[in-house]
Amino acid sequence: MSDCIFCQIIHGEIPSYKVYEDDKVYAFLDLSQTTKGHTLVVPKVHKENIFEYDETLAADVFSRIPKIARAMKEALPDMEGINIVNNNGEVAGQTVFHSHIHLIPRYSANDEFSILFPDHGSQMDEKRMSALAKKIGGEI
Repeated sequence: MSDCIFCQIIHGEIPSYKVYEDDKVYAFLDLSQTTKGHTLVVPKVHKENIFEYDETLAADVFSRIPKIARAMKEALPDMEGINIVNNNGEVAGQTVFHSHIHLIPRYSANDEFSILFPDHGSQMDEKRMSALAKKIGGEI
């Protein structure tokens, strides 16, 4: 896709700080550097988001994540953890519409990055949870 910034990066039309590349994925440093080492992993084929993946593409992309994460841990010995984030759709925070996975190194609980998981479990009883699980599972 010629107007996609990530496709342009993959094709070498825009410079990037490459971390890893093979025939299926390209990984590079995110210019925002939310934390030091923040890396993006993108499929080389243009897909807008996870909803466009098939099982093969998912395996190709997600199977590279542990290798890249381990390399980051080795290169960044002060890294204490990592968040792996994939935003799908504008409402979920996706701003570039070429699928990408963020690998965000964590150095401390006070490194200015957070993801909140509010607890709304009290709004769901056993009957609602069972019905919801069945509904989602029925679509698989």
